[in-house]
Amino acid sequence: MADQDQPAFVDIRPLLQRLWPDPAKENVTAKEIADALSLIFVNKISPVQTGSLLTALHFTGWDRRADVLAEASAAMRSHAASIDFAAFESVIAKRRRPEGKYNGGLCDIVGTGGDSHNTFNISTTSSILASSLLLLAKHGNRASTSKSGSADLLMNMQPKPAQLNRITPSTISTVYGASNYAFLFAPVFHPGMRHVAPVRKELGWRTIFNLLGPLSNPLGSAIEARMLGVARTDLGPVFAEALRLAGAKKGLVVCGNEQLDEVSCAGPTQCWQLVEHANGNSVDVEHFTLEPADFGLSAHPLDTVSPGREPQENAEILRKLLQNELARDDPILEFVLMNTAAFLVAAGVCEADESSMGPGDDGNVVRERGPGGGRWKEGVRRARWTVESGEAWRQWSAFAEVTNSLPA
Repeated sequence: MADQDQPAFVDIRPLLQRLWPDPAKENVTAKEIADALSLIFVNKISPVQTGSLLTALHFTGWDRRADVLAEASAAMRSHAASIDFAAFESVIAKRRRPEGKYNGGLCDIVGTGGDSHNTFNISTTSSILASSLLLLAKHGNRASTSKSGSADLLMNMQPKPAQLNRITPSTISTVYGASNYAFLFAPVFHPGMRHVAPVRKELGWRTIFNLLGPLSNPLGSAIEARMLGVARTDLGPVFAEALRLAGAKKGLVVCGNEQLDEVSCAGPTQCWQLVEHANGNSVDVEHFTLEPADFGLSAHPLDTVSPGREPQENAEILRKLLQNELARDDPILEFVLMNTAAFLVAAGVCEADESSMGPGDDGNVVRERGPGGGRWKEGVRRARWTVESGEAWRQWSAFAEVTNSLPA
């Protein structure tokens, strides 16, 4: 008699046999791969075949193809925890603040990780600053390759750590009722990932799931703009194309020349930006290079922004930054300002020719354009305002407060 507790696995050997050694020769499609990955999320593939699938994708390089990433991320989003979008949208509509070419929608900034530089949590910090001007839907997780991941950082913040586990599909609208900021903790919104976690741990190398996270924000098409950092320059055009294939119209993919998944504060950064045609019917990918000077800021060696510290230590740096206790030329602050500025440019808010951010805003819009036609210095002006006006700290505090009020 069969074990009643044993899942009824689907046998994917026919696909596995075609995946190795040459998937193209066997006419394997991105949709076939996405369908197989979908089975993982519902625990319908055995651990052995799961490991074989991830291994074949890794060593054939098919886990780094734009079409595969686009299809697989769509499959991952389709298995995310269900959100009542009708109720959610009514809350979001009240918080929208369109400006420039930003339509007031949700935005995300995230990196793939794995760059081995152990820099401060730049994209997470930038997401908090940007929430002063944009609606943020930050997708993230605990650390997998560093000491301090985005979730680790926020759950160690003082005086009131964020309770990320309490943000669920049923409570996220409450969060946006109190703040422009929300964090979508991957284990809560992608529960199917628990089925692959033991296999990934035993394999010991980065798999397609290390790349899918930044493309799999569970709010999906509700995301208006995103900035995505990759840890290898060859992945830049791949991720930009994956975003385009997934239907994104506004996005910026960045990779520092040091193979850094941020805009680099030390030197050149390669950028791939999605640019929508005036007719709205098509999107192109444009490549350009940014330097710290394009932001009107100084270059800083990476070892000045790479403390490699524990989450509680990074959380203290974040607190000081948000409470405007760092010097204006502090390397970590300027690193954050560059990335926040790039994010604001990508969202379109810097295209406004008038500025009315609030108290402390001098209104002197910097119209100068740099590489890619972006107003990078205007982005820095706005990013500085979020810190010096106290607005970034107010948004963070409101977020932390509401998460602590949610049911445990």
